[in-house]
Amino acid sequence: MSHIAVTGANGFVGRAVVRALLASGHQVTAFVRRAVENPDVVRECIMDSVESASWPADVVPDAVIHLAARVHVMRENTGDPLAAFRDANVAGALQVAEAAHCAGTRRLVFVSSIKAVGEADSGRPLREDDPPQPQDPYGISKLEAERALTRFGEETGLEVVIVRPPLVYGPEVRANFLHLTAAVAKGIPLPLGTITARRSLVYNENLADALVLCATDARAAGECFHVTDGADMTVAELARALGYHLHTKARLLPVPESWLRVLGKLTRRSPQVERLIGELRVDSSHIHKVLQWQPRYTVDEGLAATAKWYRSTH
Repeated sequence: MSHIAVTGANGFVGRAVVRALLASGHQVTAFVRRAVENPDVVRECIMDSVESASWPADVVPDAVIHLAARVHVMRENTGDPLAAFRDANVAGALQVAEAAHCAGTRRLVFVSSIKAVGEADSGRPLREDDPPQPQDPYGISKLEAERALTRFGEETGLEVVIVRPPLVYGPEVRANFLHLTAAVAKGIPLPLGTITARRSLVYNENLADALVLCATDARAAGECFHVTDGADMTVAELARALGYHLHTKARLLPVPESWLRVLGKLTRRSPQVERLIGELRVDSSHIHKVLQWQPRYTVDEGLAATAKWYRSTH
C-alpha cells in the first residue's frame, strides 16, 4: 500500500482517481479547493490556489498525482489568457513539485493534455515523441509545464511521469461532451452526418486506472504516456452510440464539411468546428508496452455509463 496525494481531487477526473486509489487499497490525501463530505475515506487538505500549493508537515506521500489546473475555458474573460494559464498550469505545477520534493515524495504524476502536442494528427496517430505544436494558450501552458517539471526532476531527483489524455468523458462530464449528449437526448438535429474524421477518447475510469499505475509502478519513472480507450470514433459514430444508450436516435444531417468550415469562419468559431470535424487520433501503445496497461472498460461501456448518469440527472 502506498500513500498517494491527489491535487484537484474533487474534480471530474480527480474523483475517479480517488475511487481507483481507494479500491486498490492505497492511503489517499486529497488536495481540494473546498471541502467535501468524505472524511471517513480520505484526508482532505485545502489548497487555496493552484499557484500556492503546500501541505502539512505530517503529509509525506509516496507520490502525487497533479490534476489541479486551469482547464480549457469555453468563454475566456481575461485580457491575457496565456498569462493566466501559465500562472496556474506552469507556476502551479512547479509549486506542487517543490512542495512534493521538500516533503520527501518520490514521484510526481503530471496530468497534461494531448493539446500539448497539437489539435490534429498528420495522417497517423500522435505519439509521445512527435514534435509538439500546441495551438492555444491551454496547450502551450501544458507543454511548458511538462518541460519545466522534467528539468526540475533532473535537477532534484524527483521522478516525473507525464500523462497526456485526449478528450475525457464519463459520468459528470461537462463542456462540449455534455453539450453533445444533451443535444442527442433532446433530439436536436446535428450537422454531423458526413463527418468521417476519427478522434481518440478516454473514459475517466480508464484514465484513473492508468494514473494509479503511473503513480505506483517503478517502470513508469521518467516516462511520458498517451492514454486512450484504444478505439477511435467519428463524431457521427459517437452521437449514434450516445443515442443508443440514451434510448433515442441521434438526428444527424448530411451537411458537407466545407459548409461547416465556412460557417465556422463566418461565426468566428473555426476552432470549435475543427474540434468536431478534424482528425485527432492518439497512439497509446507506449503505455501498453512499458506498463502492460490495458483499458478496463470499452468505449461502449464508458458511453453506457455516461448515458445512464445523464438520464438519471437530467
